[in-house]
Amino acid sequence: QVQLVESGGGLVQAGGSLRLSCAASGRAFTTYAMGWFRQAPGKEREFVAVIGRLGTLTSYLDSVKGRFTISRDNAKNTVYLQMNSLKPEDTAVYYCAAGSWGSKSNLFGSWGQGTQVTVSS
Repeated sequence: QVQLVESGGGLVQAGGSLRLSCAASGRAFTTYAMGWFRQAPGKEREFVAVIGRLGTLTSYLDSVKGRFTISRDNAKNTVYLQMNSLKPEDTAVYYCAAGSWGSKSNLFGSWGQGTQVTVSS
């Protein structure tokens, strides 16, 4: 198991930017693909982005492509989600997760507590 703690959420106006961070502790960070998911009120949790163990492979939800960038620093056991050109529909609780490569939530066995992102129009 790996423990995950997200930070960096907040309130931002449409068109603004935020960078989320997720610090990992516990078992070797580089054994995991890392993902970001989000859940808006009344909606199911959805995949946002995933990055492979070495940071060379990434995949994104279509609606965030070109606006969001996932990255990782294996020396710091941290994964990031840079979010630019934010839209009100990006408002959600964002979760960091550790697991296997893919976009399905059941591929990820460890989850953070979530951080709220609110985008005002």
